[in-house]
Amino acid sequence: MRARWLPNPALTLLLALLWLLLNNTLSFGQLLLGLFLGWAIPLLVSGFLIEVPRVRKPVKLVLFSLKVLRDIVVANVHVARLVLGPRKSLRPAFVEIPMAIDNEFALATLTSIISLTPGTVSACLSPDRKMLMVHALDAPDIDALVAEVKRNYEAPLLEIFECSRT
Repeated sequence: MRARWLPNPALTLLLALLWLLLNNTLSFGQLLLGLFLGWAIPLLVSGFLIEVPRVRKPVKLVLFSLKVLRDIVVANVHVARLVLGPRKSLRPAFVEIPMAIDNEFALATLTSIISLTPGTVSACLSPDRKMLMVHALDAPDIDALVAEVKRNYEAPLLEIFECSRT
């Protein structure tokens, strides 16, 4: 019964807190409005939310997040060199990467990481979720790109979250 009327208590509190921070006040009216919005928004969007798998290794998640941030910075520098540097023949390519992840949240995380990293973008996920198509700005070695995505991003996500391998 509680799940139907309060689908996500943590999200309710987070949204209420964000509302109070955005309004920069602790007045009773704003608190009530924040709690109402924190309750109503998750209730209205509950059909669109996906279940977040349990984190098995929280320390590894923090280290992985730092690695992703570092990779984003390094990729920014690399793309800047490609774009601003001397004329060089780019080798753009669409690459299909087989997926071992079957959890929606972990897949969404992986595709977001790929798209947030300059020079690559997640283009398409097959209907059976077994193949991810990625566009790379410069992919001289397609097999190396596939191995890099699987080693640097997919494998750690499988280890961090409770999601099965296929």
